[in-house]
Amino acid sequence: MGFAINTNNDALNTYRNLTNVQNSLSKSLERLSSGLRINQAGDDAAGLTISTQLGAQVSGLQQAARNAQDGTSLVQTADGALSQAQSILGRLRDLAVQAGNDSNSTSARAAITSEATSLTAELARIGSSVNFNGTNLLDGSTQAFRFQVGADGNSQSQITVDLSGANLAGVAAALTNGSSGDKFTTAQIKTVTSFIATNDNGSTTKYDVSDATSDALTAADGYTNSSMTAAQLNEAKVDKAIAALSGDSAFSATFTAVKINDSGTFKLLVTAKDGSAVTSDDGTGTNGALHEAGTAAVANAGSIKFDSAVNAQAAITAIDAQIANVSKARANIGAIENRFNNVVSTISTSVQNLTAAKSRITDVDMAQEMVNYTRANVLSQSGTAMLAQANSLPQLALKLLG
Repeated sequence: MGFAINTNNDALNTYRNLTNVQNSLSKSLERLSSGLRINQAGDDAAGLTISTQLGAQVSGLQQAARNAQDGTSLVQTADGALSQAQSILGRLRDLAVQAGNDSNSTSARAAITSEATSLTAELARIGSSVNFNGTNLLDGSTQAFRFQVGADGNSQSQITVDLSGANLAGVAAALTNGSSGDKFTTAQIKTVTSFIATNDNGSTTKYDVSDATSDALTAADGYTNSSMTAAQLNEAKVDKAIAALSGDSAFSATFTAVKINDSGTFKLLVTAKDGSAVTSDDGTGTNGALHEAGTAAVANAGSIKFDSAVNAQAAITAIDAQIANVSKARANIGAIENRFNNVVSTISTSVQNLTAAKSRITDVDMAQEMVNYTRANVLSQSGTAMLAQANSLPQLALKLLG
């Protein structure tokens, strides 16, 4: 190569290498100071896409865990109230057993009735007042709650909490001393056209619920399975009737539909929330649309009375049925609570693993990067020195000029 002074190829080559080393040194400093391997899209475009998706999934799962914990809080609130309801029902049963003894005087039975009335009123109050974040839990108005416990938009990411069996308002209505209502077997259930409530002032109000129940009270395919026993079919029909009636806003605003166990047969009981009389109407003003022609309904189905040994025994049976209903509701709630706890544990494991996966993509290996930084730093210093030497080489031409 000739000895030129206009173009210093050695200096240009050294400068190019020094520029590359400075870029590498700058990148190492950026990674070491941020702790991230990917600080901008150009660092790793594919890795950035994957890590962003993983980050969104982790964030969603963390929110889902909080949602599941909200679900746990909701069912614990319901369970606490049902626990108190069980205590009340236990006391009611004790009173019924006490009233079954004919050694009680009239005044003693009146005292028992007074306490029982107070206890059933407290049951009704608990049922109408227990709420979570402003939503009532135990009055039958809201039967299902959906909780998003996953980060995705599919059905597997939701859990439905069914509180239809935890209707304390219905329990209280079924036991209210002196309440009025009609009790119907499943064989007597027909399409409900409407209900009429006779108010305290003597006026009547009619509520049309035919649309809500026109297809609901028939033996649909789901309730005619040959594997179901007669008792299971009986209970399933009553449950379907209650679901249809409770889902009608006009009906549920005034009436309560509950399932009762009458000597081993499940029956539908309809009562008015204000304690007024309830009759059914076929749309023309004729009572009896809930039961078959020629089959009389059973009056005063919701009463528990303590004025005689016979009525006291009947009260024991009615109270036992409600204790069983509340116990079943608590068992279901306990199972749901365990499910929420398992969801939180599963989510915690998933968050840990997904976070580790994201870390392997985005986080810098500090030890390795420190090695790169040290190498770049040494090369930067040596490159600077060599550039100074390369820039001095053209000066040797002056010696040729004498």
